[in-house]
Amino acid sequence: MNSLWRALLPRPCPGCGESLGREIGLCQACRAELRPRPERHSMLSNAAVPHLLVLGQHKGKLRRAARELKYGGHRDLALVLGQALASGVPAEWGIQAVSAVPMHPARLRQRTFNHAELLARSVADTLKVPYVEGLRRTRDTVQQARLSGTARLGNLSGAFAVGSGLRQPLLLVDDVMTTGATLKACRDALQAGGVEAIYYAVLTR
Repeated sequence: MNSLWRALLPRPCPGCGESLGREIGLCQACRAELRPRPERHSMLSNAAVPHLLVLGQHKGKLRRAARELKYGGHRDLALVLGQALASGVPAEWGIQAVSAVPMHPARLRQRTFNHAELLARSVADTLKVPYVEGLRRTRDTVQQARLSGTARLGNLSGAFAVGSGLRQPLLLVDDVMTTGATLKACRDALQAGGVEAIYYAVLTR
């Protein structure tokens, strides 16, 4: 019945604007363009080894889809995009759990959902490993998008603390990586809590 309603109600694809028809999240054409790739170079690792999984550059269809997930309330996108991310996780990483960049409770009440958590849960389900609340936000911060690169690092200093249920190797998921300040702050908190084997996955960079 749900697929029938999807076919009858005209809904544009968040990526390209064409009709979704019976599809969930993204149309088949946009899904076919999702090609996750492991990257070796970022501020998150001093070694030039694969440690960061990225679906694509922050532009075009993928940028629109990421924005619709975060601001437009298109939760169906988390399922599709999370599955796409999971398909690119290298087996040699040996991921034992998946976690997400947490949102401060005050902001979560405003947004009603954490888009990074929805993505991470989809990745975990696809990989058949547990989703864990590995981090918690200890204080609210100014939105990173409003700050310069240098200010972003200071804005997040001490903003995260270790949560519960941690396992290693851990895959940490967020939607967009710009300067890497958010993921770096999360990494620092996890390492302070004894987690050393950390990998990362984002939609765009």
